[in-house]
Order: sequence, then C-alpha cells, then structure tokens
Amino acid sequence: MRILDNIISDRGSKYAVSGGPCGSPQEARAFVQALCKTKKFAKATHHSWALLTPEAPLKNDDGETGAGMVILRMLEREGLHDHLIVVTRWFGGKHLGGDRFRHVQDAVRIYLDALKAEAPDHG
Repeated sequence: MRILDNIISDRGSKYAVSGGPCGSPQEARAFVQALCKTKKFAKATHHSWALLTPEAPLKNDDGETGAGMVILRMLEREGLHDHLIVVTRWFGGKHLGGDRFRHVQDAVRIYLDALKAEAPDHG
C-alpha cells in the first residue's frame, strides 16, 4: 500500500491518494478498510476509488459524486489494470464546486507519476 498524504489543500479541504495491486471488489473494500484503521484516514469524509479488473471496471464515489468516474477514466487512459487508486478527502467546511474534480485528477496524476518513478517503463 502506497500512501501519499497532504498532497493538495484547498479552502480547508485536504487530499491524500493511495493505492496498490488489487484484483477484485472484495480486495478493494479490504484495502479501504485497512486504510481506515489509521485514525486520520478513519476521520476522512470521502474515500473515492476505482479499479480496472478483467471482468469489469469498478468505482465507488463514497459520497463525492463523480469522483470514482474521474479516477476510472484516468486508469483506463493509463491502461493500469488490477491496481486500486483511492483519493481521500477531508472536507474543510467550504464547497469546492468543480475544483474538486481537478483535485481528484491532480491526486491521481501525482500517484501515477510516483508509480512510474518507482517502476521504470519496460516497454
């Protein structure tokens, strides 16, 4: 499990992104549960996630409407299968409007860049 914490802050809301190898909806739920075992992540407002599996694409907005689809589209663009990405948000009291989608995209991009830096492309 890779966790990149405090990556984005806007009007009191804070974001983190995490992820790791994952192959099923059950594993995705277990991943989020494991993440929430830390007090800080347990207090988060949203844990939006997406996963591409051979059977079907999976996503969960966790109350952050549309966030799962944003993550899913980015996974599809990257061709990253069997790898869960979770964007966590701690709501800061002010609505962010459309900026929240940009923050989800930025969080996923930060995660993907870190993943690429760790495992250079063999293609």
